[in-house]
Amino acid sequence: MAAKILVADDEQNIVKLLRLYLRNEGYDVVAAANGRQALDRFSAETPDLVLLDLMMPELSGFEVCTEIRKNSDVPMIMLTARSDDVDKIVGLEMGADDYVTKPFNPREVVVRVKAALRRRDWDRAEEPERVAVTIGNLTLDPASRDVTVGDEKVRLRQREFDLLEAFLTHPNVVLDRERLLSMVWGEDYFGDPRTIDVHVAWLRDKLEAAEPSIETVWGVGYKLVPAETDA
Repeated sequence: MAAKILVADDEQNIVKLLRLYLRNEGYDVVAAANGRQALDRFSAETPDLVLLDLMMPELSGFEVCTEIRKNSDVPMIMLTARSDDVDKIVGLEMGADDYVTKPFNPREVVVRVKAALRRRDWDRAEEPERVAVTIGNLTLDPASRDVTVGDEKVRLRQREFDLLEAFLTHPNVVLDRERLLSMVWGEDYFGDPRTIDVHVAWLRDKLEAAEPSIETVWGVGYKLVPAETDA
C-alpha cells in the first residue's frame, strides 16, 4: 500500500508541485489549505507523513504541529519561507523531524520524505529482543516501551524513548550529536543536529527526579552519569 502524505500549505502552486512529484514516486497525496483543515485532514486520513507550512491562515504550522504531537509521532517536515534559525529551532522544539526552506527543489523534498519514511519503517521493524535496563531509580523496558522513575511511569515520545535507551546502554560514555543521530534517527538522517539538543532538553524536563542524569560535555555532546551510589 502506498504511503499517504498530507501536504498542508496555503500556496496552491506549491501544493500542486509537491503533489506532482510525490505522486510520480507512487505516494498517495492529500492536501490542506489552512491549519484547521490540516488537522481535520490529519484526523480523517491518518497520513504516514506530514509536509507542513509554518505560515498558514486560521492555525499556524506551529499550532498544527503542537496539536498533532499530543497524540502522534508521525514524521513531520516543516516548510518555511524564512531562513531564520529561530523558526527552525522552534519547529524542532515543537516536534518536527526536519525542515525545508522555501524556495526549494521538489526533488530534495522527495528525498527527505523517503528518508523520513525509511526511518519510520526501521522503527516498526521487528528487532532482536532487548532487555530492560535499570540505572539508579530509572528503568527502561524496550519490550513494553515503559519508562519509570522509582514507582512513577514517565510518558515519552518515540524519539525521546530511543534517545534515552542510547544513553542508558552507554553509561559514562560521551556520545556526540552525529553518533546519536545515527543511533536514533538513522544513518541517512541529514536534518539539523540541533534536534539532539531539543530532545535532550525534553528528557531532562521529564526525568527531573531521575538518578542518573544526562550531562552536557561542552563542545562534544552528552553522557549519562549514574548517581554516585551506582558508580
